Amino acid sequence: MIEPAVRLLDLTRSLRRVGRTATGVDRVELAYLSHLLTVDAPLFGVARTALGYVLIDRAGLQVFYDRLEGRRPWGRADLLSRLPRGRQVALMRAESDLRRVALARCLPSGLSRMLGRYLPPGFAYLNVGHSNLTDRVLVAVKEARGQISVLIHDVIPLEYPSYQRPGTVAPFRAKIDRVYAHADLVIYNSQDTKRRCEAQMQGRVPPAVVAHLGLETPTPDASALPIGLPPKRPYFIIVGTIEPRKNHEFLLDLWQTMGLGAPPLLICGSRGWNNAAVFDRLDQLPPDGPVQELSGLGDSAMAALVQGAAGMLFPSHAEGFGLPPVEALHLGARVLCNDLPVLHEVLGDKAVYAATTEPYSWIRIIEEWATSPPDPRPATTFIAPTWAEHFKTVLKST
Repeated sequence: MIEPAVRLLDLTRSLRRVGRTATGVDRVELAYLSHLLTVDAPLFGVARTALGYVLIDRAGLQVFYDRLEGRRPWGRADLLSRLPRGRQVALMRAESDLRRVALARCLPSGLSRMLGRYLPPGFAYLNVGHSNLTDRVLVAVKEARGQISVLIHDVIPLEYPSYQRPGTVAPFRAKIDRVYAHADLVIYNSQDTKRRCEAQMQGRVPPAVVAHLGLETPTPDASALPIGLPPKRPYFIIVGTIEPRKNHEFLLDLWQTMGLGAPPLLICGSRGWNNAAVFDRLDQLPPDGPVQELSGLGDSAMAALVQGAAGMLFPSHAEGFGLPPVEALHLGARVLCNDLPVLHEVLGDKAVYAATTEPYSWIRIIEEWATSPPDPRPATTFIAPTWAEHFKTVLKST
């Protein structure tokens, strides 16, 4: 397939998430930006601000990337960024910097004209962050004679609506419907995601490609850990936003069953949504008990905790890919996870699987691992997916 003359990467999610702890989807969009900046082909970016759209050339994208990576500080917030009220200062500064380096800017109604003026017919629009997938954007790309490629991470909001924030399911459904109506190519992070997504759709099914996500594990740094960490006893860890889908309640029940003699459990992640009962239980944890909630750790500190754990626990109800256990195996940690098809696809036989309907199987494995050192072989036998493989598959198709 002939490489497109120009690529246009949507960076709306990265802009909106400035100043927040990066999620898995955030890291994917950043990985695309990082890689495309190394590719010898014309590259542009587009982002939705509070007042319209900005179009950024390669030089501007490098400025944006350096600030996202913390290599350079964000500039001051300009007057336009202060007009919409109630917004975070970090977002205001980021929008201001994008306006300063923008090749062009437009009001929402002018997006099609702006794209048509600066980009040649046949340009490839890439959206990998589940943000800005509006009728206005997708129609504007088509009017400017661009090709649309969208990465779908999962359709969990459609499969498990009770896990979602109120009012988010219908907009997600509309977003996925738009993708299927307009996309020239859909990129899936797993065969399981492709199967589940296409099962949700009616009518047109666009061409598709499956490419596992790559891995960029930070170097573990135990010196970055707060005093008192890691625990002196063998400990277990769960990493991820504390939301219903991740099933922290299951682990709290296990530790309650095991009692005060249970090994330490570190719950690492920020608090999410729809999880008041779990938050109440976390708030009532005794400070000297076996379960500890941690948030705000840096990537290197988190990697050190994962690497030193007796095991990572992953009882999630549903996943599109499952990045935390991939990272854990890559670091040499043992992984005990729910028996999900996508985890079998991605982790193969390097993880231990147990259904969360069998809590005593989990307790047996946890107690066994707490008294036996980790097997060092997973770090050498688990072959993690790479971004090079991902981009080799995706970019020849977009």
